Amino acid sequence: MTAFVLQCHTCVYECLMCVSVCLKIILPPDYPSSAPPIYQINAGWLRGADRTTLSNSLEELYVENTGESILYLWVEKIREFLAEKSQSEDGPEMGKTVTTEEEAHDYDEDDLPDYSMLKLANQSAQLLSSASDDEELPLIKHGETITDRRSTFQPHLAAVVTPKQVQRVLNHLYENKKIASATHNIYAYRIYCEDKNSFLQDCEDDGETAAGGRLLHLLQILDVRNVLVVVSRWYGGILLGPDRFKHINNCARNILIQEGYTDTSGTKNKISQKYCSAL
Repeated sequence: MTAFVLQCHTCVYECLMCVSVCLKIILPPDYPSSAPPIYQINAGWLRGADRTTLSNSLEELYVENTGESILYLWVEKIREFLAEKSQSEDGPEMGKTVTTEEEAHDYDEDDLPDYSMLKLANQSAQLLSSASDDEELPLIKHGETITDRRSTFQPHLAAVVTPKQVQRVLNHLYENKKIASATHNIYAYRIYCEDKNSFLQDCEDDGETAAGGRLLHLLQILDVRNVLVVVSRWYGGILLGPDRFKHINNCARNILIQEGYTDTSGTKNKISQKYCSAL
């Protein structure tokens, strides 16, 4: 059974699928004429190559139907994807019980993702469609782990200048069985478009509600650009509460310092330290 919920006060549409897939959409004022919907896919079981495949399918639909309403096409594409997964041998185990931090935590409005940070800009969609398949894979760096109460966090970083490179890095990371098996792979990126004096930026929670938006906010505070940061979390069975957000952002901050994207002293660093501690 499929349910649709319209929250008028935030203009957020939710499409709740019977296999716990949630497509959240915000329609910007200039949709559909010149801007794509702002969207986020939430599904704890959907990660790695499957998540990338579905996201690419939605973005390709937008590019193929620029200027037209695509919400119905997106919903139908997700239905098709879920039907294929349920019929395949490697489909998600719907009967499996997974205990995560999110299930035991009641969120208030401050915990919800900032959808202004999740916008897939029109330029981003065009870059995704025009980038060549043989675009160079950026060098990926891995940072030191943080372990707390059996949960382990590890950051990964790559210099990127196009959304296509972001996808290539993510695909490459998910080929690593350990990273692919992480409970959550949270990421955020910022790409500076010099000709337009603007940023392409996006983030992903991967089931760790609000973590992607917080990570992107950290990148904005540090004013870093042309970089993708991924933080993998392996859940250890003990709830960490708000401490998990602190560890995610500290991991990200540490690898940014390690790779020279921000220095270890000065105003920006003090602001970021204060921000990480407040989480």
